Amino acid sequence: MIPLAPLSLGDALAEVGADIDARFDTLLALPDDPRRDLYAAMRHAAIGGGKRLRPLLTYATSRLFGVDRDCAGRAGLAIECIHVYSLIHDDLPAMDDDDMRRGKPTVHKLYDEATAILAGDSLHALAFEVLADPETHTDPFVRSELVLDLARAAGPAGMAGGQMMDIEAEKSSFDLPTITRLQAMKTGALIACSVEAGAILGRLPAEGRAHLRGYARDIGLAFQIADDILDVEGDEAAVGKKLGKDGDAGKETFLSLLGLPRAREQARMLVDQAIAHLGSYGAEADLLRDIARFILERDR
Repeated sequence: MIPLAPLSLGDALAEVGADIDARFDTLLALPDDPRRDLYAAMRHAAIGGGKRLRPLLTYATSRLFGVDRDCAGRAGLAIECIHVYSLIHDDLPAMDDDDMRRGKPTVHKLYDEATAILAGDSLHALAFEVLADPETHTDPFVRSELVLDLARAAGPAGMAGGQMMDIEAEKSSFDLPTITRLQAMKTGALIACSVEAGAILGRLPAEGRAHLRGYARDIGLAFQIADDILDVEGDEAAVGKKLGKDGDAGKETFLSLLGLPRAREQARMLVDQAIAHLGSYGAEADLLRDIARFILERDR
C-alpha cells in the first residue's frame, strides 16, 4: 500500500465538514411540493455547524485500510443523519426542551413540533437508505454489516436506551458505574459505530477490531467528560446552546460524581489509553491520535 500523505486535524475537519455539508445539500434538495418545509427543516438542522466528529472518525479509520473516499463519505453521512435526528428529537419540549442548537434556533422553534418530529424520523430512515444503497459499497455483506451495526448503536441497546436512562436520571440518583453505562450508550455507541464503520469498510475481521473498539470506547467516555466540563465552564456563544441544564435538573454527571480535578484527570487518562490502543499502527493513525487529543481541547 502506498503510504498516506500526512493530514492535519485542521485540514481533516475542514475537508470532512465541507464534504458532509455537500452530501446533505444533495440528499436534501428542496422538492417543489408540500414536503418543502420538511426538507427545509432537515437542511436547517443538518447543514452548517457541528464538529462532524463522527464522520471524521469514519474517514480517519477507513484511511488505515485504503478505503475509497466516497464509500467512507457515504458511511459517515449515514451516521451523521442519525446524530442530527437525535439532536432534533432531544431538543423537543418532551425531551430536553432546548431553544438553541449549534448557535441556531432548534427545529421545533423555527418550524413546529410536528415538523421537527417528522424531520428526525426522515433523517433516521435516510441513514439506512444511504447505507443499503450499492453506491456505498459493492459488497452486500459489507452493507448489511454497516446497517446492523448502526441499528444497534442507535436503538435501545445504544443511543435511544441511553437517552431513556438520561430521562430517568432526573428522578433517580445514579452512581458512577450507572452514569458510565448511560453515557457509553447515549454518546459512546454512535462514536464507536463511527470507528467500527471504517473497519467494516476496510474488511477488517470482527476478531481483529478489539484495539479500535478500545480506542472508540475510551474517546467516547472522554468526550462525555469533556462535555460535562463544558456544561459548567464553557461559553454559551461558543458552544451554541444553553449550558448548566444537567445541574439545574439535578442529574448526576461525571463532574458531580468525580469533582472537576479528578474528572479532568480521568479524561486525560482515557485519551492516553485510547492512543495506546493504536500502538500497532505508525504515522498512518496520527489523525486518530489527534482526534483523541482534540476531544479534550475543544470549546464546543
